[in-house]
Amino acid sequence: MIVESLLEILIPSLMAVLIDRGIMARSMPDVWRFGGMLVGCSILSLLCGFLSGRFAAVASAGFAKNLRHDLFGRVQDFSFTNIDRFSTGSIITRLTTDVTNLQNAFQMIMRLGVRAPVMIVVAWIFTYRTSPTISLVFLGTIPVLALGMFGVIFVVHPIFERVFHTYDRLNNVVDENLQGVRVVKSYNREDFENHKFARISRSIFADFMKAEKFLSFTSPLMQLCMYVTMILISWMGAQQIVASGNNAALGLTTGDLTALVTYAMQILMSMMMLSMVVVLVIISQASAERTCQVLQERSTVRNPQNPVMQVADGSIDFDHVTFRYSSSSEKPVLDDISVRLDSGQTIGIVGGTGSSKSSLVQLIPRLYDVSAGSLKVGGVDVRQYDMTVLRDQVAMVLQKNVLFSGTIAQNLRWGNPDATDEDLRRACQQAQADGFIQEFPEGYDTMIEQGGTNVSGGQRQRLCIARALLKRPKILILDDSTSAVDTKTDQLIRHSLQHEIPDTTKIIIAQRVASVQESDLILVMQDGRILDQGTHEELLRTCDEYRFIYESQTQHQGGDLDA
Repeated sequence: MIVESLLEILIPSLMAVLIDRGIMARSMPDVWRFGGMLVGCSILSLLCGFLSGRFAAVASAGFAKNLRHDLFGRVQDFSFTNIDRFSTGSIITRLTTDVTNLQNAFQMIMRLGVRAPVMIVVAWIFTYRTSPTISLVFLGTIPVLALGMFGVIFVVHPIFERVFHTYDRLNNVVDENLQGVRVVKSYNREDFENHKFARISRSIFADFMKAEKFLSFTSPLMQLCMYVTMILISWMGAQQIVASGNNAALGLTTGDLTALVTYAMQILMSMMMLSMVVVLVIISQASAERTCQVLQERSTVRNPQNPVMQVADGSIDFDHVTFRYSSSSEKPVLDDISVRLDSGQTIGIVGGTGSSKSSLVQLIPRLYDVSAGSLKVGGVDVRQYDMTVLRDQVAMVLQKNVLFSGTIAQNLRWGNPDATDEDLRRACQQAQADGFIQEFPEGYDTMIEQGGTNVSGGQRQRLCIARALLKRPKILILDDSTSAVDTKTDQLIRHSLQHEIPDTTKIIIAQRVASVQESDLILVMQDGRILDQGTHEELLRTCDEYRFIYESQTQHQGGDLDA
């Protein structure tokens, strides 16, 4: 870029010599000599321009690739607390729109941000050598341009910050609509969703229009400075040529004036380039700030300096555990939980909606950290473990069962990448999934669509249970993960788990008492506390809440049988 700029600045000087010593002096040898030099400089400048453009494109694309990689890697390290701070749409915007803005700005800075300052400085030096008086004209335009550009930056930057926050909302609406498209269509809410999308889209349009109106002032300002400068150079140059009689020894020549005009165009065009760079930097500054927010975010769940690298067993000990999703929350989600769960036990957890059953089990693999108290697994505080080691020994099937695009076998191997085909089939047999998989024409090579939309809810749950079993964990957590299967299949799954993995601690969260009544210990939760605990028979005698749940479900079943 620097060589290209220097060659372009050298060309007007060669042209001035060609005019004065070749054309004006009627010397053909000088015309050929300096003409050849002009052609050579032009070709070399073209070659440098091509290479600089190519390298700038490669550098900017590589910069964007690295930035996306680092952003995505940072998101993968986030705890649930970190993820809660950024919406899905916001993270998508930062990985796409914001990175693209930064890529464009980076390429412009590489291409024009290097070229323009070199052109301005060196061209002004050549102008000063040709005519010190005329060179001062350029210095007068700099303060005018600087004031204009800084004024635009001051006004426009807050607008672009607001625009990208609106982009987050737009992406959230699209993401929510596509995930819930079946609900939208079943309730005929397409018009409502269209209006919601259009309202946010109009907001982005209005802000962009407002910003562009201010940015449009940069071009007229640049044009004004350019034409005023050209007029002053022409007027002052003509006076000096007349005064010197076109004698280089006494003053300015025709060739010098031609060179000055060319230098003026180069300097002013370089300033125009700089103004374009400034505009892009203004736009990308908000994107850079948003990108840095993700890069600088530190996970609230981190490995200790000397982590424990082995989980002894599946015992779990909650010791006065209190948990809040946010430190500013007045009421804790879990309040003073104390319970001991022995390795190999089957523990059932029941309770009403909002009783914090899921929050309790999410603390075990450190998806969140406790706010107070301690939680031990295998006799060691979970905060002392290496997170990979801990999570490899805790298999969790969440309420929302997620399958990824790919074959059934590929989805199952998320639990164990080295699992053999026999391992896959055995895990699926335990999860009562092998039967329906064998009915597919391609068996375990059947493709799963994004989100698992081509399998039923019950099939999706059983595949997720099989995936968890492939980890061969010391602790297995089933968070209401058999709600979509029939009671017979639910019972078969529980019996299979009891006999196939007797040494694994099994925690079953369920709405149906039938799913937990055979457990070694049942916890009844209410408002973030353990209301009561015991076996099925003990709770029927001592816990009114448990008895009410059990009776309401058995009476309903009895009614169905009578009907």
